[in-house]
Amino acid sequence: YSLPAYQVACGAADILAHLMERYFTLERHNDLSDRLLENAMRNVVSYAPLALKHPYDYRFRAALMWTGTLAHNNLLDRGRTGDWGSHNIEHALSGLYDIAHGAGLAIVFPAWMKYVYREHIDRFVQYATRVWSVSLTLDDKDVVVESAIDRLEAFFRSLGLPVRLSDAGIGHEHIKKMAKRALEGRAHLARVKELKADDVEKILKLAL
Repeated sequence: YSLPAYQVACGAADILAHLMERYFTLERHNDLSDRLLENAMRNVVSYAPLALKHPYDYRFRAALMWTGTLAHNNLLDRGRTGDWGSHNIEHALSGLYDIAHGAGLAIVFPAWMKYVYREHIDRFVQYATRVWSVSLTLDDKDVVVESAIDRLEAFFRSLGLPVRLSDAGIGHEHIKKMAKRALEGRAHLARVKELKADDVEKILKLAL
């Protein structure tokens, strides 16, 4: 109950990010864990605002914490390998700047989505329709996914989190340095689309 509201918001963003990292996978035909992940994501979207609005109501904190436990106890990893590109990029961001991990993920994750979604667009369409209730009657798949990304950003903003580097007072000065740090010790990041340093730079520029 004593946790500051901003840290509650950052925790909610991290819970959602852990679910999304597991959700965006190359494995197919794993509908049960897809559905579990989708509903856990919807739970964060439902209960994080309530936990902020009613900080001393046990029900809302408990729902958020239970979702957090499921997000990271490896139950939802079964039969799939997650992406984890956004987390690795964010570690480089918060390693260089004084920004909370969850706030950094609120900046990086939508930018990563914008950069990679066409690689496996059907999975992103499924995410858009099942998690954010975006209508499939929209003009095309790109519009469906971009609408979901807009809703994700609006959700983060509603929690008081940044969704652009500029929101956190961060400019373009160290983008190359962050990209290099994100790749330190490895040839590439992620799985949905393998990311090299120039890809990470482009994602961070989308986040400006």
